[in-house]
Amino acid sequence: MSVLYPNTLDATRLATRQVKAGDLLIGSDFPIRLQTMTSTDTMDTAATVDQVIRCADAGADLVRVTAPGLRDAENLLSIHRLLRRNDCNVPLVADIHFTPNAAELAARFVEKVRVNPGNYAGRKKFETIVYDQDSYLYELDRVRQRFAPLVKICKEYGTALRVGVNHGSLSDRITSRYGDSPPGMVESAMEFLRIAEDLRFYNIVVSMKSSNPLVMVEAYHRLVHTMQEELGHCYPLHLGVTEAGDGDDGRIKSAIGIGTLLEDGIGDTIRVSLTEPPEAELPVCRSIVKNYACASKVAGQRLEVKPAGYAGGTKVRTNKILNIGGNSLPVVVADLSQTDPVTQKTLGEVGYDYDAETDKWNISNASADYVFTQAPLSFPLPGALGIVIPAEAWLRLGDRAQYYPLFDHKQYGTDGPVSDIVNFVMVPASLAAGFTDGLTDRQRRRTVLVIRIDKTTAPADCLQGIRPMQKIDGLPPVIFQHRPDLENLDEPSIACTAATARLILNGWKDGLWLVAPETGASLASVNQIAFGILQATRTRISGSEYISCPSCGRTLFDLQSTTEKVRAATSHLKGIKIAIMGCIVNGPGEMADADFGYVGSGPGKISLYKGNQVVRRNVSDQAVVETLIGLIKESGSWAEPP
Repeated sequence: MSVLYPNTLDATRLATRQVKAGDLLIGSDFPIRLQTMTSTDTMDTAATVDQVIRCADAGADLVRVTAPGLRDAENLLSIHRLLRRNDCNVPLVADIHFTPNAAELAARFVEKVRVNPGNYAGRKKFETIVYDQDSYLYELDRVRQRFAPLVKICKEYGTALRVGVNHGSLSDRITSRYGDSPPGMVESAMEFLRIAEDLRFYNIVVSMKSSNPLVMVEAYHRLVHTMQEELGHCYPLHLGVTEAGDGDDGRIKSAIGIGTLLEDGIGDTIRVSLTEPPEAELPVCRSIVKNYACASKVAGQRLEVKPAGYAGGTKVRTNKILNIGGNSLPVVVADLSQTDPVTQKTLGEVGYDYDAETDKWNISNASADYVFTQAPLSFPLPGALGIVIPAEAWLRLGDRAQYYPLFDHKQYGTDGPVSDIVNFVMVPASLAAGFTDGLTDRQRRRTVLVIRIDKTTAPADCLQGIRPMQKIDGLPPVIFQHRPDLENLDEPSIACTAATARLILNGWKDGLWLVAPETGASLASVNQIAFGILQATRTRISGSEYISCPSCGRTLFDLQSTTEKVRAATSHLKGIKIAIMGCIVNGPGEMADADFGYVGSGPGKISLYKGNQVVRRNVSDQAVVETLIGLIKESGSWAEPP
């Protein structure tokens, strides 16, 4: 498998146990396994079999099928037999939430069963419950009584088990003691692992999913630390950002959560939860794995995990120059260097629409703060926009207002003229610390460092190079420039996220400069990717955010078309979060992180939520978008679209 960043300094992958699902082996000694989940009705045997075959043909190593009840679990046997008669040997995973008896039946028919601890042995009514020690231990014993029979069946039949914790469905018991938090997610998993280990069952995979990639990254790091300390070993880890959404948004969220962990050496199997057909998830999975150095890592005995809470944590302290650095939001630089000529229409692709009738610029929520061009522009500029040009071109300018030079680090600091306002300086990550040390205090107050990330520089190597800079007083702002290499890639959003997100999550939050490849991505799409990365890392909110689940057999309406309708009506609302959930399984929990929620409550019926509280029940799906808009207006969060 080709790898974009083969030269990472940290070549250790977290050592995990071997798990067997049918003939498939999962763990750190094996390739990262790719999986997806069917969206068909499990009782429709032919449709489910056809979709599993399509997923296997698309590269799935495992395929998950929902079994919400006993009839569905029983029909897994028919599905399994028909697949084998069609020479499709991909292992099946039964997805179970509320029905232990369905899990116990399915475990006899399929290679793996996934259970969600919060739904399997708990309840979710958003109640705060006060326990004394005796009553808490009583509840733990009740959990054991529900879970132990499944463990014994899995042990007897050689069935693998996934303990699949979901941030949106932690039980009221867990949240009452630990909060709706990564520590609560870890404890939810550990309760089940302790029971399994007591029964000497180890054929287990664990997942810690959330729709918020920062929560998900922290939860996995905490889980690894806890397993190492308490158990002395780690189970294989299934990675995923649940309800990631669709399009570039879903890909960026998934690459941030899954990719950051892969780069940290964590992860043995992945699923990308997109609101798209399941077979469309597999190319995205492959692209994420291909973009991260973990694909070539070998297992080590022990992995040093990051401190709890590091994801999206403290910003590295830098000087503030204009609107860059300090406590400012990260800036976006749009690269127009390959566009000739640059016109007013060109600026429309990066958020500045010119209205000739009024001679005014309309500026979007996702408008680039700076653009880079090879030469000065021939028309009056929006007042909010800064123009970066090569130093040689800048030196020839008469009027330098709004124009700032870009130097190579070898040019900068010589006797030539420099800007008294700001100078952008391109410097390799490996030389950045030494270069910055050599600047005078005055130069540091006038300098923005631009560090290029390309196919020869992994994020881990970049972090290694720039880490010493954190000790420098008066550190200049740092912007990362990246051009995706599309010789090996077909997903520019994943390539850009792979190159930059880990740097952001480690505190380097001054700005992004993404360069559109010569083919495969427009200026507008690359600009949206930059803002999408910043939004998904919670460092700069520029638009709406959608938490939408992938379809499965429980879904009660067409998620793709519904998400498109909701997005079309609300995408102009800056900062609003809307959850679009096919059923009640994780809906209210994931919507605790959203402002408004849209959940299937029956065929053709939708319930609307504000936070985790239902406010409209059983609305017809034909009128629900208008009802949702009315609800947003009632809350005072509505603005008319431009």
